[in-house]
Amino acid sequence: MTAFLYALTVLIWGTTWIAIKHQLGLVAFEASIAYRFALAGAVLVCALGLAGRLKPIPWRHQPFVLLQALCLFSCNFACFYLATRSVPSGIVSVVFSAATIFNVANAYLFHRRRPAPRVLAGAVIGLLGIACLFRDTLLGTALNQDTALGLGLALLGTWFFSAGNLVSARNQRHGLPVATVNAYGMLYGAALVAAVALLRGVPFGFDPSPPYVGALLYLAIPGSVIGFTAYLTVVHRIGPEKAAYMTVLFPVVALTISVFAEGYRVTPLAALGFALVLAGNVVVFAPVRALRAQRKGRPEAACKA
Repeated sequence: MTAFLYALTVLIWGTTWIAIKHQLGLVAFEASIAYRFALAGAVLVCALGLAGRLKPIPWRHQPFVLLQALCLFSCNFACFYLATRSVPSGIVSVVFSAATIFNVANAYLFHRRRPAPRVLAGAVIGLLGIACLFRDTLLGTALNQDTALGLGLALLGTWFFSAGNLVSARNQRHGLPVATVNAYGMLYGAALVAAVALLRGVPFGFDPSPPYVGALLYLAIPGSVIGFTAYLTVVHRIGPEKAAYMTVLFPVVALTISVFAEGYRVTPLAALGFALVLAGNVVVFAPVRALRAQRKGRPEAACKA
């Protein structure tokens, strides 16, 4: 069952990027984000309520739930939606897989935690991969402003996601139920995006076409409700370290789809960059015992790690 949930999370979160692409068009991206998380939050609240698992959150913790919503269910997705306008969705997903690099920076910035040498090594490898991945695209368009902006937004969205992880960890340390925080956080995120959009005069239209409605339902139910539930279940069963390997596999799925669905062409340098990003994530997350066992030529010990 754990293996099924593991594979399900990789498949769902590896394909949500192409669904985001289908939401860009007639409807403002702010409206699409608000619709997605309003629907996902409502579904999750109803499901938890029916199961008797919806817990009250004390007022003193509400600002941190709101901060988690700001980082995980609003600002980061606004950046991703905008980035997908300028660069292929598969590339955006590769940048997202480099969230571990931002985790290193945020952990030092906010908690002054110095990373282990292998974490630094993985971060450097990942940064080199991103540079290789976007070199051909940027130079091929003579540093096109839209492409550069798309890259910057994808990186900014990934930073927000990483900061949201720290806020989520804080909430868990204070005993707040993960599912309940996610449910309220999704509703808060939808309200935040909607409020900013209304202040800016953004029209809240709706596209009834099958591609848009299908993408909305996919992003809200599988992408948000089922995806987060499956991911958190795997984390509970096998631990966060092993579950983190899923982020390495997301871009493999997304970039493969991008090749066929968006006509993205993988150049040799881009392929090298893609491999470096994945290698950086593996170096960051590989269990220390397994790495030592491999260096000593004891594969059986690595398997047990």
